Amino acid sequence: MTDEQNSGKSGPTRSRKEAEAARRAEMKRPKTRREQAAQQRKLRMAQRDRQQSAMAGRGSAADLPIRDQGPVRALVRDFVDRRRTVAEFMLPLLLIILILSFFKNPTITSLVFATWMALIIAIIIDETFLVISLKRELKRRFEPGQTRGAGFYAVMRSTQVRRFRLPVPAIKVGEPLRERY
Repeated sequence: MTDEQNSGKSGPTRSRKEAEAARRAEMKRPKTRREQAAQQRKLRMAQRDRQQSAMAGRGSAADLPIRDQGPVRALVRDFVDRRRTVAEFMLPLLLIILILSFFKNPTITSLVFATWMALIIAIIIDETFLVISLKRELKRRFEPGQTRGAGFYAVMRSTQVRRFRLPVPAIKVGEPLRERY
């Protein structure tokens, strides 16, 4: 069997009268408060499903949450996702630091403190370079009024572990940026 035969209709096409009646029923205002709440809940769930599929990389960019929409945010996401940052390793390192801090040995305690300070300094330096280079790229591609909040968005995205970032990374580490956004 070919794909054309497999993708047949599930039943007869509705008549015009049936289609119009179904459309009218969808548009009809609910009579009770309970019906209205159920209808709104159904709409919210549909919107949430569209957003979740867009965040997972399967949906449309228009279905992304408002904070993630637009060409500036897409560029920021790709800019952050194309490089490794110290901050994305912060969570696993903090777990190691936490475990080591339970030992009462003075050598381990001083090592934990030094590691903690080095991690904080490395993150600050790395994030500073990230924001400076991002602003340079944004200035090259967009008008100044369009890029508001992009630095904060980049810092927040770079502190997340790459595997758990939403929207999912659309670019691999080391890949060049696209020319158009």
